[in-house]
Amino acid sequence: MEQGHSTLRRRLLGGLAAGLASVGGSLKAQTTQSQFGPFGEDRSGLRAQPLFEGLENPWAFCFLPDRSLLVTERPGRMRLMQFQGQSAQLSAPLQGLPEVHAMGQGGLLDVITSSDFARDQTLFFSLAQPTDRGARTAIFRAQLKGLTLSQVQLIFAQKHDPSGRHHFGCRLLIASDGMLYASMGERFFQAKQAQSLDNHFGKVIRIGLDGGVPGNNPFVGKGDALAEIYSYGHRNPQGLASHPQTQNLWMHEHGPQGGDELNILAAGRNYGWPSITYGREYVTNLRVGEGTSRADVQPPVHYWIPSIAPSGLCFVRRSPIDALRGGLLIGSLKERCLAFLRLQGDRVIGEQRLLTGLNARVRDVRESPTGELLFITDESRGALLRLSV
Repeated sequence: MEQGHSTLRRRLLGGLAAGLASVGGSLKAQTTQSQFGPFGEDRSGLRAQPLFEGLENPWAFCFLPDRSLLVTERPGRMRLMQFQGQSAQLSAPLQGLPEVHAMGQGGLLDVITSSDFARDQTLFFSLAQPTDRGARTAIFRAQLKGLTLSQVQLIFAQKHDPSGRHHFGCRLLIASDGMLYASMGERFFQAKQAQSLDNHFGKVIRIGLDGGVPGNNPFVGKGDALAEIYSYGHRNPQGLASHPQTQNLWMHEHGPQGGDELNILAAGRNYGWPSITYGREYVTNLRVGEGTSRADVQPPVHYWIPSIAPSGLCFVRRSPIDALRGGLLIGSLKERCLAFLRLQGDRVIGEQRLLTGLNARVRDVRESPTGELLFITDESRGALLRLSV
């Protein structure tokens, strides 16, 4: 459930953002008034500290070795954000970005770096790519040279490119096996195609860093199945992360009016959509599909009724906030907060909603190499914030 309204009381606390000096004329300083004050909720005592405001519908961010960030804005811009102490500075849009289909939920989506970025300056990003017939989810590889993307290469694009404005996915992850995994939305009106293996709708794909298909993918050489497919039966997945101990891949996806799912991915498995789901139709509220379980369908680890519209997912490993370490943080677009899941092995044993007075859609959340927990809000005036006590 990508869209939704919050019933929570709006709480805006004032606070002035620090004025910052620009660097060499290439970086934009934050000088505007903050809509966020440092606030906490009564039971958790956690606070959201604004680091930068004024991003236009930011969708994702990733950390660079020097503590700077790359941030994507859905309308089609990627920017460099640098920090000096508590001050943040935003660059002009990077040059060299491919054309973006910035309509509806489409646009520039995820960005990640290679595991050896300090040496090769390589990054990967996903976007909705316009075509003559419509748009498709595509993945590019490039090198970052200053404020320019060079050697930009298309390494994957969905086979089909329908019209429509919804459900493009797409989170990226380089897993411990060195392969690139990407979550593909089912494009809403193509929902039934999520159960077919001759398309990329509602799938997780697994490819090499050059776009090649690994020979041990589960559907290689099997009839009409597309060789890139790793798992299927997904709806609109927008959270993907690797468990720090087991290296298992965890992913969540949007359901309609309930049925948001958290899943552990396994090669070749079917995750049900739209045949097996906890979701309900938007208008009629009738159940979708044939039920909530079936022998050949992998059940979710956790699900939400009603929907929270999850986006962004990170395992908390290094944070100095003891109460969160070892759990999962998930952004919520609909409830406008962070959801924290307590884990025991592969089981979810508790859930808590954090920062319920935020009144902003949380699109992405990530832990830095030093343990900082940062998240972004998907608004026309989006913000980067730090979670603290």
